[in-house]
Amino acid sequence: MNDHGHDHPHGHRHESPGHGHTHGIVDASITTSDRGLWAIKWSFVGLAATAMLQLFVVFLSGSVALLADTIHNFGDAATAIPLAIAFWFARKKPSERFTFGYGRVEDLAGVAVVVTILASAIIAGYESIERLLHPQGISFLWAVMAASIIGFLGNEAVAVFRIRIGREINSAALIADGYHARVDGWTSLAVLFGAIGVWLGYPLADPIIGLLITAAIFGIVIQSGKSIFFRMLDGADPQVIQEIRHTSEHVPQVKEVTEVRARWLGHRLHAELNITVDPQLTIAQAHAVADEVRHQLLHHLDYLSLVVIHVDPADKSGEAHHRIDEHTHDGLPVHSHG
Repeated sequence: MNDHGHDHPHGHRHESPGHGHTHGIVDASITTSDRGLWAIKWSFVGLAATAMLQLFVVFLSGSVALLADTIHNFGDAATAIPLAIAFWFARKKPSERFTFGYGRVEDLAGVAVVVTILASAIIAGYESIERLLHPQGISFLWAVMAASIIGFLGNEAVAVFRIRIGREINSAALIADGYHARVDGWTSLAVLFGAIGVWLGYPLADPIIGLLITAAIFGIVIQSGKSIFFRMLDGADPQVIQEIRHTSEHVPQVKEVTEVRARWLGHRLHAELNITVDPQLTIAQAHAVADEVRHQLLHHLDYLSLVVIHVDPADKSGEAHHRIDEHTHDGLPVHSHG
């Protein structure tokens, strides 16, 4: 006896005495996407203001380390554009062509973020090497020091903001951008040490710090790239799978949870699982068990938006019973059904 259950694209309502609430891909996605857009808007304002102030000091001082940091801050602010587009798409309802919705656009935005960070690293590195080969004096050292401290404070504030909201809505792209801003803060602080080095009589301290900043940016490219491509390749953390399994196993009449699969589409998780029940249950009773599993999963995992449940009788438990051994048809090549 098999039963397939899934969350309806327009929301699935669960009722119990004194308790009623709605779970669904559209409602949850719109709420979290709006939250993401709000975070992107204010972090963009903060970073743009920080970068503009730093740019003014760059023109005054000629500091290449501060220029590298400013370029990176502008790049960081620019990543708000693909992220905003992604969260806007996530608010759209699934269509006949895009039946799972548009959450994957957020993963593509994450790639755009990584490419933007990489481009800023290349530009900053080029400027630093150029200044190392052709040293120039730096003026207004006090302004460079002040700008570096402002850069650190601005980036750290944006980092805390993005990471907190990113974790709240489970957005890998937003979290990656938050950590990116955090390292930007420390690289801004590095500019301060470069300026101190110049003040102490070591003019090459400025481009050397610029190169160190470039190396730090490349490190963020690798870190953020791993996070984004992990999700694009349908990776899910083992603890997420364990949480789905643990929640399902504690539903009455579920004898076993044999297979669990999950993947992220943007900041929403889709899951498929096989549960085993008593073969004596009627179809209606088995469906009720599946419905309760789905209810519990959507209740305990707020980032989960779609659940597909396959119900197996205890004597035919697991995917192995649904596979057909290799065989031939009318002289055609050997094949299997799975």
